[in-house]
Amino acid sequence: VTAVIENTAGQGTNMGFAFEQLAEIISQVEDKSRVGVCIDTCHTFTAGYDLRTKVVFDQTFAKFHEVIGWHYLRGIHLNDSKKELATRVDRHNSIGQGFLGMEIFEVLMNDPHFDQMPIILETPDDTLWSDEIRLLYSLIR
Repeated sequence: VTAVIENTAGQGTNMGFAFEQLAEIISQVEDKSRVGVCIDTCHTFTAGYDLRTKVVFDQTFAKFHEVIGWHYLRGIHLNDSKKELATRVDRHNSIGQGFLGMEIFEVLMNDPHFDQMPIILETPDDTLWSDEIRLLYSLIR
């Protein structure tokens, strides 16, 4: 069994919004093979890590690799954000309907780092899920 830690948006006194905090949690686990990280795109953005363009997406995940390491990334919660960058408020939005925009989703859907990784759609309107899934697949080049 692997325990997967999801990053937070950093609301209130929540920890786990900074990559350094996640790395510290991992450092306290004796058997590192049994721990991983799930990155939530809304949480990442509102925690202060920009993802809106390929350039900043790559910079953010380079920072993730530097601080935590790609080998710990075990999944993605995919969603847009109703709140702006670095607001530290967790409010998911439907794909392309929030402050993240569309470029992040095209970048992520075409980045080989995520090819075999579970990507979980975590958006608020279940009536849009099938359309959102079709949209995400349409972004693959």
